[in-house]
Amino acid sequence: MIPEGRWSRWLPRRTRRGAPGDATGPPWDDAPVHLDRPRRLGLAAVAAAPLVVLAAALAAALAGPVAAHGAVPAEPPDVATLLLGWSFEPVLALPLLVAAVAWWRLLGAADRAHPDHPVPALRRWSFLAGLGAIAIALQSGIERYDTTLFSVHMVQHLLLTLVAPPLLALGAPVTQLLRAASPATRARWLLPILRSRLVGVLSHPIIAWLAFVSVMWATHFSPLFDRSLEDPLAHDVEHLLFLGSAVLFWWPAVGLDPAPRRMGHAGRILYLFMQMPQNSFLAMAILFAGAPLYPHYASLGSPYGIDALADQRLAAGLMWFVGDAIFLAALLAVLAGWMRSEDRGAAAAERRADVERGQIREREAALRRRRGLGVDGAEPERLDQPGTGEVSSSR
Repeated sequence: MIPEGRWSRWLPRRTRRGAPGDATGPPWDDAPVHLDRPRRLGLAAVAAAPLVVLAAALAAALAGPVAAHGAVPAEPPDVATLLLGWSFEPVLALPLLVAAVAWWRLLGAADRAHPDHPVPALRRWSFLAGLGAIAIALQSGIERYDTTLFSVHMVQHLLLTLVAPPLLALGAPVTQLLRAASPATRARWLLPILRSRLVGVLSHPIIAWLAFVSVMWATHFSPLFDRSLEDPLAHDVEHLLFLGSAVLFWWPAVGLDPAPRRMGHAGRILYLFMQMPQNSFLAMAILFAGAPLYPHYASLGSPYGIDALADQRLAAGLMWFVGDAIFLAALLAVLAGWMRSEDRGAAAAERRADVERGQIREREAALRRRRGLGVDGAEPERLDQPGTGEVSSSR
């Protein structure tokens, strides 16, 4: 995982924390930062937050009328159709384009404010890759077949939950915003928002973990999933739930931006490790179902020669294999980042020890000079020593 960002020189003095690592590096690199913690949350708020979000989304989805089944494309999906069959809907394409342009301008402002420490290329392009993953999920040929084949729909959901959100988090957008903003803007607007109660609740690792689990299980085993296949409004709400809960989940796992509660590498490994079985169990529940779970797909018969149950099992296999592979890769990335952090800490400690040893040698040399000793610690030669042939003036 990429090293964490540091904000100590931009935050008010009361929010600064000690930063282990090399003091010669850039001021936003390789040190954890914690904003002021909000007041402790009650257990009821912790348990109810993801359920409230889900209930609101369900209410919005069920409010609209149910449309008829979408038209089944005549040709079966293939690589060319999925990659080239784009449909640019302004309501989706324009926000993504605006976000990409705003991101590029933000990076330019951050580079101008800190010319000695430009934004790393990986952070620069990962955020754009995350926006691209959202565009592929919702605008490419995948969108044409999401209401026809559950397996294609699962690819769309994997892009929205396990690909786009970590890429967006790897860009560290909060970091770049703080770097580009003026001190007055940071003090007046950005830092108060980051310290607000709402951000404290949403960014809490427990809340983020529970929200992601709740959304994944509740949507796949509730009427919302089947309704989303027929009602465009419910479909959009479902996508927002997937993307929003996944962003909340991946942000603490990546750990690049400042947050009220910052997990260390060990905490992030446990955080991701506990999520992987949830993905596996959900995939197994879908895989071993004896009948199609969603009437919409069953009502389509066997488009392209694939019956609904076989397509459902293929979708579950994709969720199981691809999901666990992504979680395993994330675990290895965090572990590698932990090892690099330890190496940097050891190197910094060795440099500090070298400095301290040099200072000790200088103090010892000064002490020897004060005592009239030589540099090598030997007594200087005295004139009245026997055998020198000299007699002191006192005699």
